[in-house]
Amino acid sequence: MDQFSLERSTTKKVTLRLIPFLFICFTISILDRVNIGFAALEMNKDLGFSNAVYGFGAGIFFIGYFLLEVPGSALMAKVGARKWISRIMVTWAIIAILMVFIKTPAQFYIVRFLLGVAEASFYPCLVNYLSGFYQTKHHAKAIAGFMLAIPAANAIGSPLSTFLLSIDWLDIAGWQWLFILEAIPAVILGVVCYFYLDDKIEDVKWLNKDEKKWLIDVTTKERLEKQQVKHYTFLEALKDRDVLILSVGYFCWMVGYYGINMFLPTISKGLSETVSISTQGMGWILGLMYVCAMVTMFLVGNHSDKKNERRWHVAVCLTISAIAMIISTYVANTSIILSFVLLTIALCGAFGAYSPFWAIPPSFLTGAAAGGAIALINSIGNIGGFFGPYIVGYIKDLTGSFNASMIFLGVTMIIGSCIVIFLVKQSGKALSHNGEKKMEKSS
Repeated sequence: MDQFSLERSTTKKVTLRLIPFLFICFTISILDRVNIGFAALEMNKDLGFSNAVYGFGAGIFFIGYFLLEVPGSALMAKVGARKWISRIMVTWAIIAILMVFIKTPAQFYIVRFLLGVAEASFYPCLVNYLSGFYQTKHHAKAIAGFMLAIPAANAIGSPLSTFLLSIDWLDIAGWQWLFILEAIPAVILGVVCYFYLDDKIEDVKWLNKDEKKWLIDVTTKERLEKQQVKHYTFLEALKDRDVLILSVGYFCWMVGYYGINMFLPTISKGLSETVSISTQGMGWILGLMYVCAMVTMFLVGNHSDKKNERRWHVAVCLTISAIAMIISTYVANTSIILSFVLLTIALCGAFGAYSPFWAIPPSFLTGAAAGGAIALINSIGNIGGFFGPYIVGYIKDLTGSFNASMIFLGVTMIIGSCIVIFLVKQSGKALSHNGEKKMEKSS
């Protein structure tokens, strides 16, 4: 078998083995993270929680996530991805079920904080794990494959969670059943993960001898090439200038992303009421918008791999998203359809940047250093998940309109895109291989 055929067959087997399974795992992760928004429709009334109590409890998840993200990634490097990912899934499922028993605000805060702690490092572990089974040129497409779970979870989460809220069995409220029934798949998949995944290529039994040898050889060669550019330990990677810049850029992006994502149902409901669209109809519209985002993620990841380029793909997506987000609020009075189209474009841009962005860290760091860098970037970025929605809500209360909020989110995302481009121009370090030109230091 020639090298091209060997590469194609091996990559196909790796993709079929890993991407569908990790896609399902990540979908459950996103569902268990965001279902609090749907549960709140009944939970807040039953428990007497104010909007302030609910907002703080929802946001404190990201504090726990932030604190344990980097240490969790370090532990994965020691114990192995298979055991660590399995542990994460089972632990977060158990804690998610504890939401059934909360009665007071303090209990709510504690469980949400612990849920963030339990889920911390899950995403960077998946990204780092995949980087060990793919050539650099296939990273973005592989990452996009399982990251499609983010819009997919949002697309199916609304009708599913709404249906579960209507359940009334055994004197247990619908919002409690929501937490129970959406946590059970995480327990099952966590156990399956322990037996299904392999820590490294040498352990796999689903590749033949030639495929395994080829994959080991090509990934080893790339790892050595990256180490010639910069050979860092786990802790050194956390202090790397490029990693820190990417962290700031991701934070700006996530402020805008979570700001629009958390308030999209509210904004859409306000728009739909002007043309008498039912709540159920609005749900289908939102689902279609997220389907468009899924398609965009796949196409951008594929194009990024084809061109062997990452940073400009990220910057263009974020800029388009920001512009569409800002304009959407100002055309609502003249065209509801155009406003929804622009919100869809904003979502597509925000999601489209994911796969090329997360293909950057593994392109210049390897092993534990890559895992640490990904964890740091993700943990700092996700703090934006606390600030974005809070600031949007504050501006909305202050001005009585989402217009100023959308401008804030858009400007923040544009700043994030500029930071990524700044990294390209100034870093003086090669951020990818296999066709991408190495950058020269700026004078």
